Amino acid sequence: MNRTLADFIADARTRVTDISADDLAERIEDGEDIVLVDTREPYEYAKAHIPGALLIPRGLIESAADPNNARRVAALHEARAKTVVLYCDTGGRSALAADILQLMGFSRVLNLAGGIKLWDAEDYPTESGEYAMPLP
Repeated sequence: MNRTLADFIADARTRVTDISADDLAERIEDGEDIVLVDTREPYEYAKAHIPGALLIPRGLIESAADPNNARRVAALHEARAKTVVLYCDTGGRSALAADILQLMGFSRVLNLAGGIKLWDAEDYPTESGEYAMPLP
């Protein structure tokens, strides 16, 4: 049987813990040390993203998280013991990315349930603009 993207996402969701928009907003407001990762593409991020989010597209998550990779992102690969919250449009791509980070040894990984679409629908803040990738 051939597996579909929906199958992979459903499988990842069985191993990933979701966080609601309300809970994430409360943690941010309380000043909790969270690494927020937008797993969408740069053009999506430029249209709207959660303030303070790193842009690490789903296709780059493994290299960004690997401290031995030339394309590593320090803010991510140094966050293995921190709470890392990932999001995308609706939670599918970010569930896949969250599953991978857990396999890579990240201990506190959460997936934003409903993604930025639900975050925006709940009237939580977003901003627009290009992203400047931090240096390793």
